[in-house]
Amino acid sequence: MLTALLVLAAVMFGLYNVFIKLSAAHIQPLLGAVVLQFVAAFIGLGFMLALKVAQGLSFHAAPRGIIMAVAAGIAIGLVEILTFVIYGKGIPVAVGNPLIIGGSIIVTTSLGVWWLRESLGWVPSVAVLLIAAGIMLLAWDAARA
Repeated sequence: MLTALLVLAAVMFGLYNVFIKLSAAHIQPLLGAVVLQFVAAFIGLGFMLALKVAQGLSFHAAPRGIIMAVAAGIAIGLVEILTFVIYGKGIPVAVGNPLIIGGSIIVTTSLGVWWLRESLGWVPSVAVLLIAAGIMLLAWDAARA
């Protein structure tokens, strides 16, 4: 089940980036990000309502959970705006997405190790280094164009 969820999340994230690329030349970046966020909010609200009705789901949150969710919302809101701007400038999604996602992997892994005190074995460490090398190659090639 976890594998299926991971695959579905990866597919949806890929589609998200492709749809932003396809819309970026046809919508002002801030408006695009706001439309995207409203649609995402309505989908989330729909799922919450459906689970509440179907399963009697109760909602709970500690203040820290709310604060961290707000921080994540701020980060993704800014990413959405920046992504619309980046793709609106004509960068191909096949280059822009790996640069953005690959860069986020470096940031996430670094913060996981440094801030969250997570540990990495040698295989994940080598994988992240290979991702970093790929990002550098893509960025170098994009700068040449």
